[in-house]
Amino acid sequence: MPSPLLIAFTLQFLILAINTLGKQTFNDTLWRLYTLVFSTTSNPDTQDLSKQKREVLRLQRELNATSAQDEFAKWAKLRRQHDKAKEKYEAQAQQSARQTFDRIASALRFLGTQGLNFGCNFYFGKQAMFWLPSGWFPYPVEWVLSFPRAPLGAVSINVWGIACASVIGLLKEGVVGVWGLRSAEGKQGAVKVPAGAGTGVKGEGEGMREKKEL
Repeated sequence: MPSPLLIAFTLQFLILAINTLGKQTFNDTLWRLYTLVFSTTSNPDTQDLSKQKREVLRLQRELNATSAQDEFAKWAKLRRQHDKAKEKYEAQAQQSARQTFDRIASALRFLGTQGLNFGCNFYFGKQAMFWLPSGWFPYPVEWVLSFPRAPLGAVSINVWGIACASVIGLLKEGVVGVWGLRSAEGKQGAVKVPAGAGTGVKGEGEGMREKKEL
């Protein structure tokens, strides 16, 4: 079994990564993956969608029963009604499927981050992540570091998780800062002097020398 220290660190890294990515971006990414594997039309049949589906099927039957040559005007009218009803049904079915998917994805995201983090803290709550050197810290400090259920003189998984989240957050800010400086330097380096900018000055100097020679 992996070390509780590594488990807590990985959980905090995962939580920060998902929070940085953003809820909507996370759901959009999962939705694109989902649509590549499954059909988005296989959503739960609500009452409104069932009614629209029956209407599309009714218009389809009437359209098939109407001759495009003998009753062109009626056939064209039914065709327009059928296409409009079908487009409305597919759009609403897509929206309903996406809303259902977003609710499930949000629930799974919460269970996979905060829920798993809570379960990990509860499971390893009485276990010492590591022990403090004896006599180095006063009793109040040892009590805080062992909060809430770890043995006195040890660091609890809750405190270790907070420390991991703080360090990961600082590293993230550092990486973002360095990336911003590199981007700014790249933009400044991309500014080039126009070709022939010094030609006029050089030509003027040569003209002055020619006048002096004369």
